[in-house]
Amino acid sequence: MSNILRAVVLITTQPGRGAEQVAAFAALAPVVRAEPGCLRYDLHSVDGDPDRFVLLEEWASARALQEHDASEHMRAADAANKAFRAGPAEVILLGPAPVA
Repeated sequence: MSNILRAVVLITTQPGRGAEQVAAFAALAPVVRAEPGCLRYDLHSVDGDPDRFVLLEEWASARALQEHDASEHMRAADAANKAFRAGPAEVILLGPAPVA
């Protein structure tokens, strides 16, 4: 049984401010990807809506995700994101895939 945690994070920026989200992610992503336990950290734009994004995350364990969330760089990013985001991101933690 895998302990990998997968999260889908839905992000909406204020109208016309999607480029700020992209720039913030570009600066933050290398730091996050270097964290122990980070397996995936990828931002995708929503087709046809320049102010909506989906962040796909995979973490080796619950502890790795908890340490990520508590990190100084994530606290700083969360504070800075308030300047251009329409509201808090919606975080969806995924359960295991059903057996086909």
